[in-house]
Amino acid sequence: MKYTEVMVRYGELSTKGKNRKDFIGRLAGNITRLLNDFPEVEIHPKHDRMHIVLNGAPFEEIDSRLKRVFGIQTYSPTIKVEKTLDAIKKTSLELMQATYQDGMTFKVNTRRSDHDFEYDTNQLNMMVGDYLFDNMPNLKVKMKKPDLVLRIEVRKDAIYISNQLIKGASGMPVGTAGKAMMMLSGGIDSPVSSYLALKRGVEIEMVHFFSPPYTSDKALAKAKELTGILANYSGKINFIAVPFAEIQEQIKEKLPEGYLMTIQRRFMLQLADRIRAKRGGLAIFNGESVGQVASQTLESMVAINDVTTTPVIRPVATMDKTEIIRLAEEIGTFDLSIKPFEDCCTIFAPPRPKTKPKLDEARKLEARLDVEGLIQRAMDGIEVTPIYPNQKFLDDQAQIDLDLL
Repeated sequence: MKYTEVMVRYGELSTKGKNRKDFIGRLAGNITRLLNDFPEVEIHPKHDRMHIVLNGAPFEEIDSRLKRVFGIQTYSPTIKVEKTLDAIKKTSLELMQATYQDGMTFKVNTRRSDHDFEYDTNQLNMMVGDYLFDNMPNLKVKMKKPDLVLRIEVRKDAIYISNQLIKGASGMPVGTAGKAMMMLSGGIDSPVSSYLALKRGVEIEMVHFFSPPYTSDKALAKAKELTGILANYSGKINFIAVPFAEIQEQIKEKLPEGYLMTIQRRFMLQLADRIRAKRGGLAIFNGESVGQVASQTLESMVAINDVTTTPVIRPVATMDKTEIIRLAEEIGTFDLSIKPFEDCCTIFAPPRPKTKPKLDEARKLEARLDVEGLIQRAMDGIEVTPIYPNQKFLDDQAQIDLDLL
């Protein structure tokens, strides 16, 4: 079918009262950026819904992108027709023939905002329904919860016909909840946390710690590629690579083994907080799940969070591993997350880390180090890379490896 526009419904945005206009404006901006390679497309945000006029752009490609836009409850591909009964009947039949499958049920649902139109809603329902039965004898009507609802909207300018109601990503438009730093590792949990932060409207920048020569270029490329997958839900995401080897070396050399993980995490959080302050963030997100590993017990969180008063938000804190994996598979990060490239969290992991570290002891041990000097040198070495949807990095690195053979 040659659809002429897409009708977008907002869902949760309808609860935003006086701020509704700002939320709709942000959603329109996000969709505009997402579709910027389709200059023919026009976006018209209204109070109750948004109209995306295709002007010949392929709906299939638009559809694949809209599915990942937070803030959309549902949307429908629509055909605009002249305000004549013949045009309504002809287009309704073509649309049903293109989408109806044997065994499906349907009904006709007409809405009329133009009350000067010559036929009322009941008349149109009957006439269009009769015409469809005359030309498609296998049709089955069901008034409650049919498989297809043929929607006919009579407006002042034209008539709009659709019969699909496609579920959107829901949530809030990215950017409406402010900006935060996401502590991204190469594992399963933090990409899922990133997705959930984006879904609540948070604009995130990725903070990734890497420790060459202990971590490989592939580990860094993997984290960037994960960011590229997540960028499908928000557009460009800034990736901030933080050198961490010197800090890990100093901790391993000077501090007892049981507290290595605790002190490393304290440094990571301090660095994330410095970056947040420098880049205008309001909070820090991470992928911690309560009790999953030694550094994620409540006692560990107390000892680690001690270094900042900035809100540290953990979207997957109460999810078990099977729930996190299921969501990782849905958003497309799981297969990449399980690739075996070690990150800095695993290379210096002690065999018996403290599961219940003492806050006073953590402070005392950390004071043995040149905390400010270590943090400042790491801050001086950060690299910021803008990453775009589906941008690849591991393939490039694989090719470099081949070239070196």
